[in-house]
Amino acid sequence: MERTLILVKPDGVKRNLVGEVLSRVERKGYSIVALKLMQADRALLVQHYAEHEGKPFFEPLVEFMMSGPIVAVVAEGNRVIEGFRKLAGATDPTIAEPGTIRGDLARDQGTKVVQNLVHGSDSVESAIREIHIFFPEL
Repeated sequence: MERTLILVKPDGVKRNLVGEVLSRVERKGYSIVALKLMQADRALLVQHYAEHEGKPFFEPLVEFMMSGPIVAVVAEGNRVIEGFRKLAGATDPTIAEPGTIRGDLARDQGTKVVQNLVHGSDSVESAIREIHIFFPEL
């Protein structure tokens, strides 16, 4: 079974959308195998977003992700990485398709970094790396 890391970002937690996101994941048929509410610190986020270090949006992204609690989730299922990314919708919530998490629930907030409710691993390699960062016990 494939696993992916899903993060409900601070905007999703603040807007009380954790249950909605988890419900959509479960209704799609994926299993939630680990879950935690946490306040991410800078060291963890720098490790998670290492591939973006040095890019103009890196610092605003880290600041946004430290702005409030997040929910980290490990979901499991056949092709869950691809499936969750499709369920999440386009990164830009303005163009995300209706029926997706971002298309239905997010919008451009006019902030330095796009606040788009969720993160999902983009490959098996990324999922393994990201799960280890947030859930070293797995």
